[in-house]
Amino acid sequence: MVAADGSGAQKLGLSKGLVVQELGWDDDTDDDLRADIEDIIDAEMLDEDAIEVIDVVVLWWRDDDGDLTDALIEAIGPLADDGYLWVLSPKTGRNGHVEPSEVSEAAATTGLTQTSVINLGDWTATRLVQPKSRGSR
Repeated sequence: MVAADGSGAQKLGLSKGLVVQELGWDDDTDDDLRADIEDIIDAEMLDEDAIEVIDVVVLWWRDDDGDLTDALIEAIGPLADDGYLWVLSPKTGRNGHVEPSEVSEAAATTGLTQTSVINLGDWTATRLVQPKSRGSR
């Protein structure tokens, strides 16, 4: 659980007006963090059916969720040129923990760069960004 003052969502660098898509929601996701995110962006997060251009993707990911590389490729599709992803996975020792090397390898395979890792209570968030050249092609 993350502090109710919005600090978890603030750590993610979110701000009012951003279009945020949430993927991988399940019963184990941090509802307080989800509420904080929606408070900061002043809107509901979009689900996987969204057709808008996305500024930020919040991807809840667990070890048994499948192929992370495939999930990242799908998440990149509607992402704005300067958009980025946060991969949230359970911390070490928690059910569904994902090794950091798995996130790094999937990011590299999809052409994303890992820029930071932060602690969000029971979850670890890894920020992935697109190459700057993507938008200029």
